[in-house]
Amino acid sequence: MATPTVAAPKGGVRVGVQKFGTFLSGMIMPNIGAFIAWGLITALFIPAGFLPNESLAAMVGPMITYLLPLLIGYTGGKMIHGVRGGVVGAVATMGVIVGTDIPMFIGAMIMGPLTAWVMKKLDKVWEGRIKPGFEMLIDNFSAGILAGIMAIVGLKAVGPVVIAFSNGAGEVVEFLVRNGLLPLTSIFIEPAKVLFLNNAINHGILTPLGTEQALANGKSILFLLEANPGPGLGLLLAYSIFGRGLAKASAPGAAVIQFFGGIHEIFFPYILMKPAMILATIGGGMTGIFMLVLTNAGLVAPAAPGSIFAVFAMASKDSYFGLALSVFAAAAVSFVIGSFILKISPVAADSDGLSDATAKMEALKGKKSSVAFALADAGTSGPIGTVVFACDAGMGSSAMGASVLRNMIKKAGFPDVKVTNSAISNLSDTYDVVVTHQDLAARAKPVTASALHVSVDNFMNSPRYEEIVELVRSRNSADGQAGQAAAEEVEEVAAGGGTILARESVILSGTATTRDGAIDEAGALLLARGAVDAVYVKAMHEREASVSTYMGNFLAIPHGTNEAKGNITSSAVSIIHYPNGIDWNGKPVKFVVGVAGVNNEHLAILSSIARVFTDKAQVARLEAATTVEEILDIFGKVNA
Repeated sequence: MATPTVAAPKGGVRVGVQKFGTFLSGMIMPNIGAFIAWGLITALFIPAGFLPNESLAAMVGPMITYLLPLLIGYTGGKMIHGVRGGVVGAVATMGVIVGTDIPMFIGAMIMGPLTAWVMKKLDKVWEGRIKPGFEMLIDNFSAGILAGIMAIVGLKAVGPVVIAFSNGAGEVVEFLVRNGLLPLTSIFIEPAKVLFLNNAINHGILTPLGTEQALANGKSILFLLEANPGPGLGLLLAYSIFGRGLAKASAPGAAVIQFFGGIHEIFFPYILMKPAMILATIGGGMTGIFMLVLTNAGLVAPAAPGSIFAVFAMASKDSYFGLALSVFAAAAVSFVIGSFILKISPVAADSDGLSDATAKMEALKGKKSSVAFALADAGTSGPIGTVVFACDAGMGSSAMGASVLRNMIKKAGFPDVKVTNSAISNLSDTYDVVVTHQDLAARAKPVTASALHVSVDNFMNSPRYEEIVELVRSRNSADGQAGQAAAEEVEEVAAGGGTILARESVILSGTATTRDGAIDEAGALLLARGAVDAVYVKAMHEREASVSTYMGNFLAIPHGTNEAKGNITSSAVSIIHYPNGIDWNGKPVKFVVGVAGVNNEHLAILSSIARVFTDKAQVARLEAATTVEEILDIFGKVNA
């Protein structure tokens, strides 16, 4: 199934709130393990716990009062200014802790990043102005003085404000509970989840308030307002029975991931495809909250991720029935409403709406989603036999990417999967998986409509390669794989080594200082070899203007366009090292490999280059090389 490439969302209030929520989540999520540890100790050893133990329960108070806020403050500071920011942020957090008798999570979220930001600005003021020998003195004393001042600020100014906010928010929650209005929060929470505003709500407000409530009462309903997996399960079950086409085929697998894995974002495209389905999750959410209120059930700590396993692991001793009722009643109501909507307004069987909805979801999120990749594959089946990397010319970038992924798939035990590369103009609808640069995906999809499409931002080290390997592993059986086709292909490619990389085409220290200058320098070496003409060198700039040839790991491989292949006389590769680095569209490049290839003769050396640049030790050897012979040796046996 094709997954359209989408642009990152532009600015706006929603994006600003998303970023803020992501920042809050960045302080909480790395410390969820500590929250879980505290929750388990609380659930087990407090007087009302499963295994009451006075000495072990003594850990509960200090952990919630000191450990968790200090971890949050340190994490928030580190996000702003590294370890130095984390240290001053933790010290400043201590100020808001000692002045209150409530868990100071919100205070930690303020003091940690704020103090680190001030430290970062101060460091900039005297950067480069400190006399040699005094750096450590200035660094340590400035950090200590600022941290002490900010701790006092936290104690005297920030703490009281946070207490007032917490008390006000707590009163709002109590008002909603007393008047039976808490279920109405689903009207805001469920749409917010689909818009990826849940981090701001869940980790910025509900987790701190819920923890405070759990400390006072032994449990909190607030931990489940957003994390209940029931509404999403009901929605996906409705699609599994009453949906059509790809949506119906993929929904059962998505339900397993959502309910047991706790990854709620996998059901968002099903709502974006048919927005009326948000009513199903709102209805389910309201039902789930009502059951929690009715049974007085709650969790002792956050359930993250929102898996049914995490929910029951964090349940208070007296809440199992209420939690089960909440989750399954939410699923039932969501299922009934979703089924009704799908019956009166069905999705067309041949609709590709799920693909478009997945693209919308990635646009809302502002980045690619591995869950979306799993969703794209959920409705397809059959083994993966062919993977093609497609770029404009099918000569350089795609060849490198194909080599990297080919090696990864072979190491995973699937040598019979054929991984090739091609120019987009030469593609046909005969491949199982098509990998393209994100800027070229729209050109590749129309001619390979039946393939699974994967878009990457660089061909050398994209994290999506791991996803493809996992896809192959899940689809293919390793039993009795002879790997003959792949072996024959490698032998054929390896036979083309020859004199493609010659000694005179290697420069240890390039003179160019810009991207365009480096392309000219690499092209001049190819020109001097008689491998190309001047038109081809010009086409190398044209190729770079359309899609960057930056590969990652300090490597760029400029080459001509597909139309310029006729200007190649013979295959050749040039290698130039730039010790000081070159700015390549905002990326640092130290090695530039100029490429001109005829009949895939250059693929052997590109495969060798790909292997080298996926190995950090080999890249370090390249950077330390002092002779051309060393570089040639690193890339294997190449005739001079």
